[in-house]
This record gives sequence, structure tokens and C-alpha cells, in this order.
Amino acid sequence: MSERSPATGDLTTDVSPAEIFGDSDLPAWRNRALLVFDRVPIPAAVCRTDGTVLLANPAMAAEWRTTPGRLRGRDVLELFHPRSVEQVERIVEAVRHGHRSRYPVLVHWPGPDGLQRYGELTADTVSDTPEAPLWLLVLLRVLGTQDTPEEPPRSPTEKVTDRERTVLALAAGGATTAQIARAVGLTTDGVSYHLTQLSRRWGVANRTALVARAYVLGVLDAGVWPPKARDL
Repeated sequence: MSERSPATGDLTTDVSPAEIFGDSDLPAWRNRALLVFDRVPIPAAVCRTDGTVLLANPAMAAEWRTTPGRLRGRDVLELFHPRSVEQVERIVEAVRHGHRSRYPVLVHWPGPDGLQRYGELTADTVSDTPEAPLWLLVLLRVLGTQDTPEEPPRSPTEKVTDRERTVLALAAGGATTAQIARAVGLTTDGVSYHLTQLSRRWGVANRTALVARAYVLGVLDAGVWPPKARDL
């Protein structure tokens, strides 16, 4: 499909809708819908259920002073940081059960002027048919800008929540995803979400490396068995 750069308005070549959605014979109405999507003034994106951006409109890309194509493959929750993990877990649970509804998430992100912006992401679970896989249609409502510059990045350990520390300790002890879920009162998808977010945050590829990184960062106590999170 063709995209317009928010900075120049020039058309830039990107992949076709068929390549994104896996449909080699998209009807004309869907192509027209995608053209409208490009022109909607509200920041919008289409994501996989794991949060990976498949399609973003120029208004969404403008929040990052980039082009829509450059947002493809990014994690929407790394672009826009949720203020409540519980809100994200609610979406994970809804997708797991195939629920089709709208879910708001309060988020914040660094603006181009260095000030912290805040707003609300609305995630709608959508699909072509009731039997088809779900996608997330994400809309951003910008609510305002804080009066102070964004705080300097925190250390990796400062970003680890109590629940994430518990999940890490259980994973280090060899517990399966299902066992961790029962121990902390989450679904298996909820546990996978926490482990995936930590892996992306720390730049590791698998659970073994994630546990090793947790010990190196001092999140887990190296002198205790069974594994236990350190008091930070």
C-alpha cells in the first residue's frame, strides 16, 4: 500500500494489505477502508494480539516524528507505556477467551519536545468473521502534556514490579508456565505476557537467559535456594 509521510506528505512504498493480512484477494471495500484509515486524524494502528504493530496511520506515526512504515514490527506497549499492568492483563484475558469488546489503557510516552505526554489507548478486538483470528484496533487519545521534562531512564531493576519478581523467582526454580500461573493467580497468557515484556526490556532471547539476567541485575538473590527475589 502507499503511505504518506507526516513530515513531507510524500508517498512512500510499503507492503500491500494482502501481505499484511494474508489475503491475496482483498475486496475493493477493504482497500477503500485502508485509504480512509490513512486519512483519519486520530492516531490509530492495527496490531497482532501480542501488541506487534502491523499497520499505523500517519497520525500515529506523527507522535514519534516518523513514517507509518517505521512503526511496523514495534511493540505498541513499548511505544506507549501503560500505567497499570492490570489493564493490559484484562486485554490478554479477553483475547484468550475470544471476547470482542473495547478496552481502555492509560499510557504515557516521551513527546518530541522532551516533555512527558499522557493519554488513553483504546484497544478494540476485531476480526473479519466470528471464527477468524482476532486483531487489535488501537486508537490513541492524547489527553495532555506534563509540565516537567521526562524523567531520566530508570535502571532495569527499578522497573520490575513485585509480581514480575515473583514470576522470575518461580521460573528460576524450574516452574512451568502453568505452575507459575496457579501460584500467582494469573492465566498462563498473563504469565507469558510478563516474561515476554521482561525479555524485551532486558534484550534476552529465552527464559534461561532471562533468569541469568535477573541474577546479574540483582533482582534474584544469588545465595538462596529455592530462588527468591531480593528486597529492593
